Amino acid sequence: MPNPDTRAEASVDTSIAAATETSTSTHTPATRAATADWTDTSATIRNLSTEHRRYPAPAVFAAQANVDASWYDKAAADPVAFWTEQAKRLDWAEPWHTDHTWQPPTPDADGVLSVPHAEWFAGGKLNVAVNCVDRHVAAGRGDKVAFHFEGEPGDRRTLTYADLEKEVARAANALTDLGIVKGDRVVIYLPVIPETIIITLAVARLGAIHSLVFGGFSAEALRFRVEDTGAKLLVTTDGQFRRGKAVPVKEAADEAVAGVDSIEHVLVVRRTGARTPNIPWTSGRDVWWHDTVGTARDTHEPEFFDAETPLFIIYTSGTTGKPKGLVHTSGGYLTHASWSHWAVFDAKEDDVHWCTADLAWVTAHSYVHYGPLSNGTTSVIYEGTPNTPHPGRHFEIIQRYGVTTYYTAPTLIRTFMTWFPTGLPAEHDLSSIRLLGSVGEAINPEAWVWFRENIGAGHAPIVDTWWQSETGAAVMAPLPGVSTLKPGSALRALPGLRTLVVDDAGQPVPHGTGGYLVLAGTWPGMARTVWGNPERYRDSYWARFAEQGFFFSGDGAKYDDDGDIWLLGRVDDVINVSGHRLSTIEIESALVSHPAVGESGVVGVTDASTGEGIAAFVIPAVAPATDDPAAWLALAGELAPRLRAHITHEIGAVAKPRDVFVVPDLPKTRSGKIMRRLLGDIVDGRPLGDVTSLQDDTVPGRIQAIVEAARA
Repeated sequence: MPNPDTRAEASVDTSIAAATETSTSTHTPATRAATADWTDTSATIRNLSTEHRRYPAPAVFAAQANVDASWYDKAAADPVAFWTEQAKRLDWAEPWHTDHTWQPPTPDADGVLSVPHAEWFAGGKLNVAVNCVDRHVAAGRGDKVAFHFEGEPGDRRTLTYADLEKEVARAANALTDLGIVKGDRVVIYLPVIPETIIITLAVARLGAIHSLVFGGFSAEALRFRVEDTGAKLLVTTDGQFRRGKAVPVKEAADEAVAGVDSIEHVLVVRRTGARTPNIPWTSGRDVWWHDTVGTARDTHEPEFFDAETPLFIIYTSGTTGKPKGLVHTSGGYLTHASWSHWAVFDAKEDDVHWCTADLAWVTAHSYVHYGPLSNGTTSVIYEGTPNTPHPGRHFEIIQRYGVTTYYTAPTLIRTFMTWFPTGLPAEHDLSSIRLLGSVGEAINPEAWVWFRENIGAGHAPIVDTWWQSETGAAVMAPLPGVSTLKPGSALRALPGLRTLVVDDAGQPVPHGTGGYLVLAGTWPGMARTVWGNPERYRDSYWARFAEQGFFFSGDGAKYDDDGDIWLLGRVDDVINVSGHRLSTIEIESALVSHPAVGESGVVGVTDASTGEGIAAFVIPAVAPATDDPAAWLALAGELAPRLRAHITHEIGAVAKPRDVFVVPDLPKTRSGKIMRRLLGDIVDGRPLGDVTSLQDDTVPGRIQAIVEAARA
C-alpha cells in the first residue's frame, strides 16, 4: 500500500545525493509514458505555466564570464583541436604524441560489430593528484582553502591545499605499504568526510583505480562491486552519522568482503568511535587509518602515467539488473571535468563551491573531487542530511562559509518548497550566492523559478546540467553570461560536444518533435569501456546507432521550436529516484527472492518530491481466494513492511518502493513480457491506451480496482 512516510524519508535521505550511482540524466517524469509516442510530449511542455519565461544572461556575467558565445563556433570548427587546447590547461610531465584516435563499431563479414575504441592525448603523461593539489602549492597557493568540512554533529575542519598535499602524501605512502600499486583496484565505502577526498586522490596518485560506493548501499551491493573489480583493498569506517544518530558501517563492510579472495586489507577510518562500540575486527586484515595513514610520511614522490591509464570505475544500473562498471581514464576525463567546471560554473579565484552530491556519485567525482580541485577552487562538503537538526541547515552552511556557487538536486529544491512554503527564513544571509546549479533529474519550471527567486535572490543564473556517468562530465548546460535561460531546459550541448534528437533510423527530428537523445562523435571524458565486458559497452551505447556513429544516451528528448532540448526520460526500464538510477529488473529480482513473492513488476511513477517514485506490484506466493480488493489490500498491509526491509537489505534504502501493491496477476504480452507502461499508467491515472497485445485484457482492470481502493 502507498506509504507517505516512506516517500518523505526517501526525499530527505537522498536529497543531498545529487546524482545517481549512474546517471545525472535530466527528465520530466510526467512524460515517461509518452516516450513511445513522441508527438504527445509537446503538450507537457506547453502546459507548464512558466515554460514561456526567458531569462537573458545577467550583464555582470556577460561582462566577466570565462567564456563567450564565440567558443561554440570555434569548437564546432574543429572539436579535436578545441579539446587539445583545453588539455593544455593541465600540467603534463610529457607531451602526448596523438591528439585523438577513434575506432568505431564496424560490422564484420557476418554483421557482428567490433568493439569501439577511443584514445585521447595518447602518450602524454600526467598525474591526476598532482594536477589537483601539488601544482597549486608549487604555484604559491598552498594557503588557499581546498575544503571546508562540516560534519552532521557540528564538527568542522578546514584543509588548505598545503594541508591536502601532506594528507594525500601520507595516504599514498600508507597505500604503498599495504601493497597497492599501479592498476590495483581500491573500493571506497565512506561517507562525506575529508578522508574520502584524501584516499581518492591518493589512489589516483599511485596510478591505481578507485571505485567509490555510496554509503547507503547494502552489503550485497557493496560485495558485487568488490568482487567485480577484484579489489585488493576496501576503505570504510567504523560508522557514520545520519539523522543525528551514529550508524554502524563496519559490519556491512565485513559481510561484503567475507570470502572474497582478492581482498588483502580493510582500512578503517574512526568516525563514530565510542558511539559505535565493539566493531568486528579481523587481525592481520583490518588496519586503522590513524595507525597507518596517520603515522606515514607527509611527502611523496609522484609517478606520471599515460593519459589512457584508468582512473576510476563507477557503477551504473542497467536493464539486465547487473550494474555496469564504467571505466574512465586519466587525461581525457580530467580535461573534460576541469574545463567544464571552469566554464559551466564560471569558476573564479574567490569562489566557494558547494556540490551537495554524495562523494560516491559521478556528480561529485567531477564537481567535488576533480573539477574544482584541478582549478584550485575552495569547496564545501557536508556529511549529513539537510534537515538535521533543522530544515535550515544548508542555509546556515551557505552563510557560514560564504558559498558562491550552489549545485544541488531538484529533489532538494522541491523539498525546500514544502518546508518553507512562505519563503526562506529571514535569519539566513544567502547574499554570497552568485550562481546556482541543478543536476540529477528534471528541475520542473516552477521549482526552477522558486530556486532562483528564493536562494538566488532573483538574479543568480541557474546552470541546469544534463550528463551521465557514461559521459564523465557535463554535456548540456547553459553557459552563464552567454545563454538565455529557459526554466526546465538544459538548452544545448556545450562547446566541443554535439547532441542530437533523432528518430529510430538515426535521422534528426524536426523542431517541435521528439525522439532519442544521442551524442555525435567522441569526447575526452567519455567512459572507455565496461569493466571486464567490452561487448556490453558496445551493445549498451554504440550498437543502436552504429551506422551513424552516435552514442545512445538511453534518454528521450525533444526539440522546442527554437531548437533547444528538453529531456523526456529514460527509454529503458531504469527508474530515476532523486538522481539515483535504479534498474527495475534488479529490484524485481530482489522482490522475487523473498519467499512471500511469486512474481513482481516494478515501475517508475510520478512523485512530487523525488521526481520518480518506485511502485512495486507483486503476485504473492499464497494468494487470497477472492477478487475482493479489500482482501488484496489487507495482504499488502502485511507484506509491504517486510518487502521494503528485504529490498533495503538486498540493494539499499534508496531502492525501497514507495508503493507496494499485491495483485492477482501482471499485464503481460503474448510473448510473456510485462507491460510496465500499463502499471505506471494505472498509478499515475493516465488512460491505458492499446491493450490488444495482452494475454488477458482483464488484468489491468483488476489491478486498477486494487490501486483505486488503496487510494480511497
